[in-house]
Amino acid sequence: QVQLVESGGGLVQTGGSLRLSCAGSGRDFSDSVGRWFRQVPGKEREFVARILWSGGATDYVDSVKGRFTISRDNAKNTMYLQMNSLKPEDTAVYYCHISIPSSGNHWGRGIQVTVSA
Repeated sequence: QVQLVESGGGLVQTGGSLRLSCAGSGRDFSDSVGRWFRQVPGKEREFVARILWSGGATDYVDSVKGRFTISRDNAKNTMYLQMNSLKPEDTAVYYCHISIPSSGNHWGRGIQVTVSA
């Protein structure tokens, strides 16, 4: 059974930084696609960033390009989201998501990120 646990969220001032981690267990992630999403109350969950576990290719939603960096540590089965130059509009619950060919889609429980003005 795949389990994903996010950590690293919290409260930060505008312009600050946070690094989210998503620690995975239960499967080999080597053929996976990792993604971060975020959601604010009353709105749909929004794609933020994606990484191909094999090769490390990435892409981002336009609103975070140049500020956020997605990465992964193969040995630790962990995915990261480094968030710099944070803005109040980045405030949301952030979710990690892994697509694994052998077992489908898996979500973390989410973690709150709050950016104060």
